[in-house]
Amino acid sequence: VGIGASAGGLDPIEKLFAGLPCDSGMAFVVVQHLSPNFKSQMVELMGRWTRMQVREAEHEMPLTTNEVYLLPPNAELIVSAGRLLLKERSEGLALPIDQFLRSCARDLGDRSIAIILSGTGSDGSRGVREVHEAGGLVVVQSEESAKFDGMPKSAIETGMVDYVASPREIPALLLKHFADPKAASLDADPADVVKLGGMRAVFALLNERYGIDFSSYKPGTIGRRTERRLQLNKSDSLAEYIERLRNDRGELDALYQDLLIGVTEFFRDSEAFELLELQILPQLITESLSGKELRVWAAGCATGEEAYSLAILIAEAVERSGKSINVKIFATDVHRPSLDFASAGLYSERSVATVAPRRLQRFFTRSEDGYRVTADLRRMIVFAPHNVIRDAPFTKLDLVTCRNMLIYLQPAVQRKVMSLFHFGLRTSGVLFLGPSETPGDLGDEFEPIDQHWKFYRKRRDIRLLPGLRTPGIVPLLPSAGPASAAKQNSLDGPLLEIFSTLLDSALPPSVLLDSHQQVIHSFGDVSAVLRLPRGRPSLSLLDMLEGELKLAVAGALHRAARSRAAVSFLGVLSNERHFDVRVTPLDVPRMNEPFFLVSLARAAEAPKLPESPEPLDLDEIARDRLDALELELRHTKENLQATIEELEASNEELQATNEEMLASNEELQSTNEELHSVNEELYTVNTEYQHKIDELTELTDDMDNLL
Repeated sequence: VGIGASAGGLDPIEKLFAGLPCDSGMAFVVVQHLSPNFKSQMVELMGRWTRMQVREAEHEMPLTTNEVYLLPPNAELIVSAGRLLLKERSEGLALPIDQFLRSCARDLGDRSIAIILSGTGSDGSRGVREVHEAGGLVVVQSEESAKFDGMPKSAIETGMVDYVASPREIPALLLKHFADPKAASLDADPADVVKLGGMRAVFALLNERYGIDFSSYKPGTIGRRTERRLQLNKSDSLAEYIERLRNDRGELDALYQDLLIGVTEFFRDSEAFELLELQILPQLITESLSGKELRVWAAGCATGEEAYSLAILIAEAVERSGKSINVKIFATDVHRPSLDFASAGLYSERSVATVAPRRLQRFFTRSEDGYRVTADLRRMIVFAPHNVIRDAPFTKLDLVTCRNMLIYLQPAVQRKVMSLFHFGLRTSGVLFLGPSETPGDLGDEFEPIDQHWKFYRKRRDIRLLPGLRTPGIVPLLPSAGPASAAKQNSLDGPLLEIFSTLLDSALPPSVLLDSHQQVIHSFGDVSAVLRLPRGRPSLSLLDMLEGELKLAVAGALHRAARSRAAVSFLGVLSNERHFDVRVTPLDVPRMNEPFFLVSLARAAEAPKLPESPEPLDLDEIARDRLDALELELRHTKENLQATIEELEASNEELQATNEEMLASNEELQSTNEELHSVNEELYTVNTEYQHKIDELTELTDDMDNLL
């Protein structure tokens, strides 16, 4: 349990420990803003408030349950491998609470608990984000009970807080959580706060509205977030809250927002990004040929900070290499408001605080509302909605980043998502996970590059088990039992072979296309029609066709996509042979994109079609093709004009005087933060001495009475 406190923090610390038993089974670390020039009296004071042993932390001291550890003056404290590590306090602005809580999240994961008590400033707000993301518990002192509400308010504003309570109420929450970590989730509450059937109803409402099945997520986190909404709405039972969700779209939206809060920042875990910059990216670029596309997938990108951080490092690495490499970063998330925010590329001054000044000057432009990413950086990234649990993965990827998302998913779903990442990566492609995540059961298929910061390289291309390859999630229904499942799996292979043979015999030479006109499967012998283009391979069907046949297929695809009906052309001449072209749009249930079946049969072999096929009119096809190209050109011109306007506005804003004023403002803000920190330290020292004076006064009174 990491407890952060500053100005006004002694009183809530006393009340908190007064309500805790000496055998709680937890280890407590109290981190305060202490002056480096005064001896702290906290060990003596804490000894009066608790029967647990109180120690001042020492370097390499192992954490022991039922003990309290205090941060010594003029030091910084972290936990690693279950031991407390001390180092001398660094110069400048110190954020000891953030630093310790972050180390707790990385070392202890969901066994970490963060408590934020009275204090000024925002120290602790970044740490609670990481504890929450690691699956730990976050408790904050209520603003009305705090003498100084700066730290509690900043923590609450993150949206990552599980409970807001007074210091006297916090011990009961800790004991409840420690007795059963799932007790904070509603499905474990015997008083019908949440039961499995009720949570299924909540999941069904969310899935119907947003297309996301939250039953794949770990129940602890989902339960705590749902319970928080239930408390805020003063609902007495889950049934009452479900009725509220059915009738109040605003509350359903609020619950959805709470469940999908993303935790991200620019260059988060700077050491990991330094390793990416100095070791991983140079190797990926060295393996690339000039003109090749470097493909990156940032899954669960939230509001885009991590995606832009990747883009900055890649842009710098490509520039240093001197190669001409196209870069495409696919940044995806299920939360559309977050994607809209990321796509706009506008961030507050506080958000870009972790960006180095030289990068801030090069890759951002200052505006009245904050900092906007440059157009060049923005063009490197494609932001798109994508559900890693349900949707097909991107392919031929050099790098996949998915940091601190898998920890929210149940183990079976984690395995499925990892198999999709493995499928999407090219051989020797790199996977970048969060500090608390690993490839799990697929660990043998990835070579560790750095175990601490979770970089892995794909070893080989293999065919994974069907249960791992298939996107989607297991419905909440009783299983058919292991015997029937095994029987079904044993039949999958032969059945697929039979289906493929039947299709080949029943269909003329045909190809199945996705919505981007990429070939994903062929039926029959298509070698007489399709030609592999020279140079870089392409799966685009139109790249494999020539002459009038290419024009006819393009026109038929355009008409079929527009009309959602089958289109046929007879007698298309290609290489002195005639072909009948038929394009049939396919709407597959539960798939978000259309597919097309393109049949290219020799005229004499074509099956009799029920519809009356149209005669081939190349002029009309050409007109349709020209219309499509003109529309595409118009959109391109509009995008180019918007980009030009953005660049012109950016050039006007980037003036030397403005840069000097920004630099001065940053220095003043840093000085102000340091003064705040010194003020808090002096207040803490003063409070400790006041306690000591009260103690001496009481002792003097006793002596006087005795005499």
